[in-house]
Amino acid sequence: QVQLVESGGGLVQAGGSLKLSCVASGRTFSRYSMAWFRQAPASEREFVGAVTYDGTNTIYVDSVKGRFTISRDNAKNTVYLQMNSLKPEDTAVYYCAGVSRWYIDSLQWQDDGMNFWGKGTLVTVSS
Repeated sequence: QVQLVESGGGLVQAGGSLKLSCVASGRTFSRYSMAWFRQAPASEREFVGAVTYDGTNTIYVDSVKGRFTISRDNAKNTVYLQMNSLKPEDTAVYYCAGVSRWYIDSLQWQDDGMNFWGKGTLVTVSS
């Protein structure tokens, strides 16, 4: 089983940037698609975006397209979430997750379909 640890969260002003990292343990990281989800206060967890096992393809929810970028470095067992032009509504706990398949529609990325999760990192965007 792969274990995930997120980092990089914090407090940032609206319009600013943050880069989250998610480091995986184990030697099978490169076999999995990796996703980022987020959960705002009093809200359900929602899909943010994902990257294929080899980093060649990505998918995003509409609300972050053009602002967020997901990438991975399999040699470092790490997946990243670069967040630019942050808005107060981006405030949430951000989780990374892994799954042994790829979904072509963002609506298919549901948290009950993931194989393993990190514990999350808090991002707070002030107005």
